[in-house]
Amino acid sequence: MHNTVEFPEVLRLIEDRSAAFRAAIASAADLGLRVPACPDWTLRELAQHLGDGRRRQAAIVAAGPGAEPPAKTDPKGAPSAPRDPEALDAWLTESTELMLDALRAAGPDRGCWTWWARSQAPQTSGAVARHQLQEIAVHTYDAQLTQRAAQPLPAGVAVEGVDEFLTTVSATTVPWPFTPATIDLHATEGRSWRLTLDTDGVRCDDLAADAEPGDAAMRGPASELVLCFYDRVSLDGLEITGDIEPVERLAAWDPDA
Repeated sequence: MHNTVEFPEVLRLIEDRSAAFRAAIASAADLGLRVPACPDWTLRELAQHLGDGRRRQAAIVAAGPGAEPPAKTDPKGAPSAPRDPEALDAWLTESTELMLDALRAAGPDRGCWTWWARSQAPQTSGAVARHQLQEIAVHTYDAQLTQRAAQPLPAGVAVEGVDEFLTTVSATTVPWPFTPATIDLHATEGRSWRLTLDTDGVRCDDLAADAEPGDAAMRGPASELVLCFYDRVSLDGLEITGDIEPVERLAAWDPDA
């Protein structure tokens, strides 16, 4: 795993994206609007999800290493997000601060439970911070999109997001059940990665400048790559060359099935 930004900067970016999320929620005339990317949720339910999730992650990081996550309880005991707009903003702020306080206390290298034991990402609080940054960033996009005011993910967040998704979500030790393949990903901001899919699983490496082309390649702004990974935008906004079949198979494959 090649960290694009250092741990303190990841925490700062979490604060930044959390503030952007709160701004999107605060500007909404109706929190009952349905979120296009998460149609089962309203904007208020998206806010509930984001706040509850950060409180949950605070408890996980604070608990340290373990084979199972701690009991699913809110550290502050608040059962739901407030309905009053000002109280909701304060609750969301507190939710983020609880998680950031736990991350700061733990530091980047302390072990903790994660769901990605078979990926390339370590089971550490630093890896949790990277993943949380992306979750908050994507849900900020969701909140903005609901109000037809979607903005691309900031470049630094997005480049980090490509690397984080490939090493945490895509990578696995579960054997690839199809024809072995390589997929190259190029962010127009200047980073490139290679996914190798074979009987050892799926693994990600930085792509060498002199490497021969892979079986398939995807190229575009890092924000478009991340949003495509999370099914927020289609492949149409990316330049795809080579054999698209392994790309489609990887998108549809569930290694845990």
